[in-house]
Amino acid sequence: MAADRPEGVVRLGHRPLIVSDVDEVALEFLTPFKLFLESRQHRLVPRSFRLTGNIIDLNNGEAASEAAVKALLDAFYDAQEQWQTPAAQVVKTLAELSTEADIVFLTAMPPRHAARRRALLDALGLPYPLLASEEPKGPLVEQLHGGRELPVVFIDDILRNLHSVRDHAPSCLLINLMANAEFRALAPVPGRGIHAAADWAEAAPLIRGHFRRWAPRN
Repeated sequence: MAADRPEGVVRLGHRPLIVSDVDEVALEFLTPFKLFLESRQHRLVPRSFRLTGNIIDLNNGEAASEAAVKALLDAFYDAQEQWQTPAAQVVKTLAELSTEADIVFLTAMPPRHAARRRALLDALGLPYPLLASEEPKGPLVEQLHGGRELPVVFIDDILRNLHSVRDHAPSCLLINLMANAEFRALAPVPGRGIHAAADWAEAAPLIRGHFRRWAPRN
């Protein structure tokens, strides 16, 4: 297995599958990341829907370089348990959905941070299997689902991930969810076949509706 491939084994039951991103979907990311940056003499300025170019070094007033942004992200993930908290209603919503579906977290982060993320999710009451990978998410969701004739749902804040899953798992319900309202307002329009949800209260009925519409196969 290549070093950047997700580790671990996920065993699914004969139930619908929900695959959820973590940052900005299950866990608050931008709000705690802004606080983290302030502690490192940087500031995140919401001028566009991206990090690089919008993180300002308060020592010189200049935008942090791409390499500096990557280093700040690595430092944040090394201390994520000190900063990140659950997104609104996620613990309750996923606990309820877990009675009728399998849930897997698919997080776009270097796998070296996965153990810290696993410990944080467990501590917050989000014990569902976790895969950490920097690969495109579409093939990973396709592999997870395995062509089963059961409903599958994918939830993410980044459109390229939703588009990737749309290309590789066309039967999947796609939900664009982002916890931070300030940056959500800067995000591109989701586009064809992608449902927007402001939070888990809006996402849950979409998911249950998808389950109900799925005709049983005999």
